[in-house]
Amino acid sequence: MLHELRRRLLRDKSDLEKRVSGNDHYQLNESMRDSLDELSVNDNHPGDLGTEMFERSKDRTLLERDAYRLERIESALERMETGEYGRCKECGAFISPERLDAMPTAEYCVEHEPRQDTSKRRPVEERFLQPPFGRTSMDENDQTAFDGEDAWQIVANWGNSNSPAMAEDNRVLDYDSIHIEADENEGFVEPIESFLATDITGRRVSVVRNREYRRYMNAGEGYSLLEPDGYYDENDSFNTD
Repeated sequence: MLHELRRRLLRDKSDLEKRVSGNDHYQLNESMRDSLDELSVNDNHPGDLGTEMFERSKDRTLLERDAYRLERIESALERMETGEYGRCKECGAFISPERLDAMPTAEYCVEHEPRQDTSKRRPVEERFLQPPFGRTSMDENDQTAFDGEDAWQIVANWGNSNSPAMAEDNRVLDYDSIHIEADENEGFVEPIESFLATDITGRRVSVVRNREYRRYMNAGEGYSLLEPDGYYDENDSFNTD
């Protein structure tokens, strides 16, 4: 069995070396500019350059994988020469023939294989996905400052590809209310602050009969007869002149 495993390892090593050398290390021996046959990559369309960048990143990953496999094969062949092959590097027990047949480069028995441990490392991109808007959202920290979520709300307020049917709230009936937290107070904390105001002197009181005003009145929070005497102008503001 040892002879057969050695033959398989030597065959795999030869195949990997031919693959790496036969295609110039996955075309990574030349620069991106040379591979594009251009004087500079700056005059290419961004989409074309992005495709080339993706392909080179993929080739680099394939090259690293082959280099790792070659390293493990050479290590297994070296252990065959020293007589250490087939023994677990952790406990010293013999590795089962079935395991060696499935993985000739095995260095550990099943019980002590370190690669079976679940990695705790996560892609850095996940920091921007959970919670929504990730580190750019401060809502979880009871912050009132302008953050990433607020920026998206402003953009989404001008329209996106969603329809009211796709809104999180199934009671949404119009396009002005489908973005995230569309009913959130903007520029004020209490509703009364949005429709009751004075001029710079503090003497002229005005009431803006906006959406918050109507909600305030419909909720029974105020009484219209208690408003100052006056009239509403064309801007729907109540004047006391």
